[in-house]
Amino acid sequence: MEQTDHLQQVLDTLPDKPGCYLMKNNKGQIIYVGKAINLRHRVRSYFHTTAQNDQKTRRLVREIADIEWIVVGSELEALILEMTLIKRHKPRFNVRLKDDKRYPYIKVHWQDPFPKVTVTRQMVKDGARYFGPYTSVWAVHQTLDLLRKIFPYLTCNREITGNDSRACLYYDIKLCTAPCIGAINQQDYRQIIDDLCKFLEGRTDPVVNRLSKEMEKAAQTLQYEKAAAIRDQLQAIDKVVERQKVVSTDQADSDVIAMARADGEACVQVFFIRSGKLIGREYFVLEGTEEENDDEILSEFVKQFYSQAAFIPQKVLLPNELVEAQIINQWLSSQKAGDKVEITVPLKEINKELVEMATENAVETLNALKSRWESDTNRQTGALTELQEALNLSEPPNRIECYDISTTQGVASVGSMVVFEQGTPNKKLYRRFNIKTVLGQDDFASMEEVLFRRFRRWKAAHEQEEHVGKKPDLAFSILPDLLLVDGGKGQLSRAVKVLEEFNLLDTVPVAGLAKQEEELFLPGQHNSIILETHSQGLYLIQRIRDEAHRFAITAHRKRRTKQGLASRLDVIPGIGPSRRKALLQKFGSIDGIKEAPPEKIAEIKGITLEMAQSIKVQLE
Repeated sequence: MEQTDHLQQVLDTLPDKPGCYLMKNNKGQIIYVGKAINLRHRVRSYFHTTAQNDQKTRRLVREIADIEWIVVGSELEALILEMTLIKRHKPRFNVRLKDDKRYPYIKVHWQDPFPKVTVTRQMVKDGARYFGPYTSVWAVHQTLDLLRKIFPYLTCNREITGNDSRACLYYDIKLCTAPCIGAINQQDYRQIIDDLCKFLEGRTDPVVNRLSKEMEKAAQTLQYEKAAAIRDQLQAIDKVVERQKVVSTDQADSDVIAMARADGEACVQVFFIRSGKLIGREYFVLEGTEEENDDEILSEFVKQFYSQAAFIPQKVLLPNELVEAQIINQWLSSQKAGDKVEITVPLKEINKELVEMATENAVETLNALKSRWESDTNRQTGALTELQEALNLSEPPNRIECYDISTTQGVASVGSMVVFEQGTPNKKLYRRFNIKTVLGQDDFASMEEVLFRRFRRWKAAHEQEEHVGKKPDLAFSILPDLLLVDGGKGQLSRAVKVLEEFNLLDTVPVAGLAKQEEELFLPGQHNSIILETHSQGLYLIQRIRDEAHRFAITAHRKRRTKQGLASRLDVIPGIGPSRRKALLQKFGSIDGIKEAPPEKIAEIKGITLEMAQSIKVQLE
């Protein structure tokens, strides 16, 4: 085979040097990234019979059509490059963090004179202090809500001069110290934010000691109101600190990592221990873990987690040894500005107990997640069964397609197609249609065009498959079990017309969804179907409709933006070259036209007040 010959040529030319290799399938997609001290030995080993004892490696090798490699200077450079490539390409056969859409961080804008505290999903070297990553943005906001009561920090965008005439409401309810009016100076405000940072780091003792001294001093100087405020602050800190369990007399900072596995899933639990106290924990789910050993999974987790962690501790405690421990240690130490980081399996009894406790938590978390996933599946199954019964379908509608039209006075009209399979969105199958044949605003005609093009693609896909044997586009080659059109009876009639044209009316169930009463209309039935309030079937229909609407609006806005300045005027009915020129000469720009009152626009020759109002609407 030509493919085998090509691969053999690649294998024959591999260098005996350290680097990374990228394995690709016949579509050019990167399906696996690895690193090696010796590229030639490592990559060729995949094709030895003894290396293909596990099913995952056999599947990987079967799909390899090409291999690229990048030579680097050392094993450490290969490790760093491998992590970068996995994060960028998310190869299917690599172990990787699940749902890694950038985890949230707490960001303290320390580089500013009066630092604010915000939540961000991107950590950059900008002088700010970062804490995280966290797995739940909701939990992050809960943490900040609590801390703000103890360490009131700025949230507004005011330029802080200390000369504002009045503070905002947050000052009145004691959630801000109001540096804007000079109620606190810069030094004292930054001290509050530094205390907040120490609190997030788990270093509460210095904060408590300093505040206790300040309270005593305030009391001695008869500043009783200030002393009472500090007392309240200390009591609030105590309530939080008492929930932080003292787990070690060792004052070194450490992370305890453990893992649970079941049914192809892997859940890693991390305990954060700072100054001997357990200050928090997070769990992370990994994918691509089938048939991988524990050592490989933990190695990949440690690399991916600490590549985006805001803080690296002195010790990382693991349940078992890592083959890559030495090079990972070297990398972590380089990340920590040369301070030594130790990855170790604990020998002391108390540290062993910590790893066991983390393992138990990982098992419980994985069981809870599986129960939640099963519950979600049960809800989806129940919703599909409800729709089957309500719409009198022969079977549950496992593939539902929903269509919507988005336009502004007929300009840049776009149709959306969203696909839900088994009750969940499959965004890979979403499609948008730029309306081509409809002039002006006619949502019914636009819907007809979209559906005609969709089913024309279905017909073409099947003809292509029969005559050419090419793999069809799954978005169009499979018919829906239920077709939904947003818009009620009017849009339903257009959908029926298209289905009849393709002889599919008896094959594809179709319904129109009216927005106001959440009614479903079926062909040939006068009365609508109203699903029971709070039912899973109604929730699913609403979610599908909302997703189609969101996707249509997003595509419409992008299309309008791409049209540019002149074309945005050109597509407005009644605006030709001379009127466009007159508008731009009078108002200077699109923004100038948008800001002008309709009466001013109507002063231009040939533009009526009604047309002026239409222009403003279409330029919004």
